Amino acid sequence: MKKAAVECIGTFFLVLTIGLVVSANQPAGVLAIGFVLMALVYMGGPISGAHYNPAVTAAAWVAKKIDATESISYIVSQLIGSIAASVTCHFLVGSPFAVTPTAPPEKALAAELLFTFALVSVILQVACSKRSAGNSYFGLAIGATIVAAAYAIGGVSGGALNPAVGIGPNLVSAVFAPNGGKNPLQHVWLYIVGPVAGAVLAGLLFNWLESEKKSQ
Repeated sequence: MKKAAVECIGTFFLVLTIGLVVSANQPAGVLAIGFVLMALVYMGGPISGAHYNPAVTAAAWVAKKIDATESISYIVSQLIGSIAASVTCHFLVGSPFAVTPTAPPEKALAAELLFTFALVSVILQVACSKRSAGNSYFGLAIGATIVAAAYAIGGVSGGALNPAVGIGPNLVSAVFAPNGGKNPLQHVWLYIVGPVAGAVLAGLLFNWLESEKKSQ
């Protein structure tokens, strides 16, 4: 219960920061997102592992760092946090925000898959591998990867890298601000399939790398 609560709170503040930055059209807003994620990772890491992302939870399950029951509780908590943050953003700024791609779907999907693979590979190696046990830089590495990824593919896919970021804001946007027949939910599948596929591949790579270590 405590772990799920931390996942909900962390995801809430991550998505709320994203929403407020996007709504304010801050040129360097990705830095705020990277910094808040870094801080939240340090906050929740010792308690829940600080996933704040269903794709990360899926990778942790593949890597056998979390069981199926706990994975489900994490994902439900993350989605609740994301929806609550999206509603709060709507309350604070007067309008909801949605994550949408600017490139064709196949390119946006590839971008989400590739950079989620990179992000989750970093997370697993700095936070889950025995090679890096006890390090104090894991939060910085994860936050920096998010900043780099957001700059790299923000103009392609929106740079969600997280199903919670793709689902919560777009669901709330569909409820509160339907836009001339455009359905904010039409692109949600990109932010589920791409990140989860990339994360699972990262989990499989992590397992292979860890098995190589044991055989040496």
